[in-house]
Formats: sequence, structure tokens, C-alpha cells
Amino acid sequence: MNCLRLYEVLLIIDPRLTDEEAAQLVTRLEESARELGAEPRGVDNWGRRRLAYEIRKQREGIYAVLELHTEPGALKEFERQLKLNESVLRFFSARARARPAKAQEAVEEVG
Repeated sequence: MNCLRLYEVLLIIDPRLTDEEAAQLVTRLEESARELGAEPRGVDNWGRRRLAYEIRKQREGIYAVLELHTEPGALKEFERQLKLNESVLRFFSARARARPAKAQEAVEEVG
């Protein structure tokens, strides 16, 4: 059964990477998701932020949100790959709410 859904994946990336390296990592993750059958919809880079608590002895992290249009099974495999990636400190996946058609059109007109 083909049930594509929109997901948002919040990534906290190791702050020891430069901004260029972090951007390359996100690009590689998008390609990896594409290989699994997902359709990346966009990336929102939030930049460096202070963490509420230490993760792997790091007090900061580089935040990025990746939007994926994919099946739940492909997302599960993508999450497995994120767990294995040492440059990703943490991640959180959530199903995104679909915007009503009128609201989507208004956003496209403004943006």
C-alpha cells in the first residue's frame, strides 16, 4: 500500500563541524532519503543553538529541519541510518500537519 505522508525530521548536528560540513551532511542525508524512496521537500537551517543539557559532552548543536514526503517504512529505515551517523547528536521525527488548500495558496502568494 502506497501511503505517502509528510514528515518533519529535526536534526541536531555535532557543533564541531563547520557550517559547510554541516550543509554537506544535510545534503547527503537528503540524498540518502531520496534513495529510500522519500521526496525531500526542503530544509530549514536554524543554525547553532545552545542545548538545554549536554549531549555527548557538547553544549551546542547545529539545528536543521528536514521535510520528507515518504512512507512510514522508509522513514523508519532513514531513522536507523541517522542513529548510525556519528555527526548527528539527536533527531526527532514527527508527522507534519497538512495545511488546508486555501492556507497553502496564501503562503505561496506571499512567499
